[in-house]
Amino acid sequence: MEAESPQKVQRPFKICNSTREIRKGIVALSLEDLTSKVREKLDIVNDNNFTVVLEADGTEIDDEEYFATLDANTSLMILAPNHKWVPPYPTCNLSKDQVDDANNKGDELAGLVGRLKTNLCHLSLLGGPELELLSDMDPDSLADLTYPDKIFLDQLKEASGRFLCEKRQAQDAMDLLRLYQEKEAAESEAN
Repeated sequence: MEAESPQKVQRPFKICNSTREIRKGIVALSLEDLTSKVREKLDIVNDNNFTVVLEADGTEIDDEEYFATLDANTSLMILAPNHKWVPPYPTCNLSKDQVDDANNKGDELAGLVGRLKTNLCHLSLLGGPELELLSDMDPDSLADLTYPDKIFLDQLKEASGRFLCEKRQAQDAMDLLRLYQEKEAAESEAN
């Protein structure tokens, strides 16, 4: 008597590319079926290798047995040979254009607040001018139109003021240390 193999059922999966800019839905029966459909949906040339990983943590899926354990609607990432998995966090883009127009401060402030609302940990990476802009802001002026969460704006203003104060204290300490070292060097040359 032959052992019956469990009947495979097609399951839906969410796939994306390594930048998470392209997202598609695919229904697949097996890992092999998924890879062939990925090639078709993402226009990947047949001779081009790619890796399938879990979008959440980058675990590579390279065999049918592991693939069979995945739940329906699992998010998968397709990595080209030269790409690596990165966590799904917003990137910290601190580059910006300098504008001579003083009226543009409101736009700059609104953009800065928007970036920090997305990922508040970037506050510690800001420089003096950005921290000054945040610590001098009027939360009421932004709370009306741009960001209705006034509590967040108040806390952001207070935190940026603290970071600015700490940066200034650290800079003052470095300046004092530099002066001390210059004095020591001058005294040692005199002797």
